[in-house]
Amino acid sequence: MTLSFSSLGLSDARVRFLESMGFTAPTSIQAEAIPHLLAGRDVVGQAQTGTGKTAAFSLPILEQIDVMSPVVQALVLTPTRELAMQVCQAIRDFNDDRRLKIVSIYGGQAIEPQISRLQRGAQMVVGTPGRVLDLLSRGDLKLNNVQWLVLDEADEMLNMGFIQDVEKILNQAPTERQTAFFSATMEPSIRKLVAKFLRSPITVTIEQPKAAPSRINQVAYMVPRGWTKPRALLPILELEDPDTALIFVRTRKAAADLTSQLQAAGHSVDEYHGDLSQSQRERLLLRFRQRQVRWVVATDIAARGIHVDDLTHVINYDLPDSVENYVHRIGRTGRAGKEGTAVTLVHSMDRRKLRDIENHVRQRLEIVSIPTRAQIEARQIEKLQDSLKEALAGERMASFLPIVAQLSEEYEPHAIAAAALQMAYDQIRPSWMRSSQENGGDYNDDDRSSSPKTKPVKRSKPTINQRQTASSSNRSSSNGTPHA
Repeated sequence: MTLSFSSLGLSDARVRFLESMGFTAPTSIQAEAIPHLLAGRDVVGQAQTGTGKTAAFSLPILEQIDVMSPVVQALVLTPTRELAMQVCQAIRDFNDDRRLKIVSIYGGQAIEPQISRLQRGAQMVVGTPGRVLDLLSRGDLKLNNVQWLVLDEADEMLNMGFIQDVEKILNQAPTERQTAFFSATMEPSIRKLVAKFLRSPITVTIEQPKAAPSRINQVAYMVPRGWTKPRALLPILELEDPDTALIFVRTRKAAADLTSQLQAAGHSVDEYHGDLSQSQRERLLLRFRQRQVRWVVATDIAARGIHVDDLTHVINYDLPDSVENYVHRIGRTGRAGKEGTAVTLVHSMDRRKLRDIENHVRQRLEIVSIPTRAQIEARQIEKLQDSLKEALAGERMASFLPIVAQLSEEYEPHAIAAAALQMAYDQIRPSWMRSSQENGGDYNDDDRSSSPKTKPVKRSKPTINQRQTASSSNRSSSNGTPHA
């Protein structure tokens, strides 16, 4: 039997609104947590990122919050400003009552506009611990009417050193409140907080299979001896051709260097790191979500603030420090039942780490060689052929038919078509492949095409006698007279 949101205790109006958004069935964490939260119980929820935790804690709050009272009734704490913005927007999406005001507060941005929004009245606040404490000390944020307090991504918050700030905030909130902690892992420090601040909590654990999801295609490319990683990555990207990709590197400098190299090769890519200002981060995330930039290079720490739907590829340019991090990285793709691809670059010295990853995810990764020039060109021609079929099915080609007719007087039609395809192929062919072939540069393999080049065949102009013979033959054919 498939669960529905109505069976969890949500109102009919809320269920209809969720259905209008395309949400018809709850995720596991939502199915387990929502009934307890609606019943007023404190909850500890353990589930991985991307499992629907935001809806799990926000929907019960939205069901019960008093929209007529302009005081802060619910507080959600998040470890990063990026996550605060994302959670705030998600809750706004779940809300269908314009009287409810949801405000996000975080550092890295001027505090005055946030104070102004609080003063205009807000029933729900989503924020980072540092900015919440700052506004509490100023008296601009008051928690005396808080009925719900949520700690989201609790493990990340404590790993980032916010445990003392979190305790200060929890101590300032009313004791008669409902509290929920959501975390991917349950560290001893989190258990201590739970024992200290939650009242007889219900623990909801959504078991994450040790193996990586089967909908993620995992492939490892072996970097040849003597090759640099950037040299190996370029042909991989050409063959995989990711619509959207998150490329993981180990250091901030590696992110900057790789981004520069990929941009020089003509790719749509940018870097995401801790040195960016808040406005720069927001602009980059917006461009990434709107597909204005296809790929983002980031470290594990910086990438915590990146949450993008429909991520097609995760690329482990540098292997993660732990096998758990590997699963966490690749889990960013292949979500919501969609397929994804995880690509890992591996040197011969990394084989032991690769075995550890395979043992952890309980499956063998497909190990392949760096794509050859012939493979890449075959892939480019395949894409060109698909584009050609789309053009043949369209109407715009009609405007080019007169040019074809004119050229047909001098060249064979198949030669005209081949020349047009050659021009189109030259436009999509990677610039680094052109330069390496012309200059004998970085990318060389043994699979270069050696087929002889042929010149376009000109259509020979018929002589007067040939025209007369052809005309006579045509008349004979029209009269039913056979000819040799």
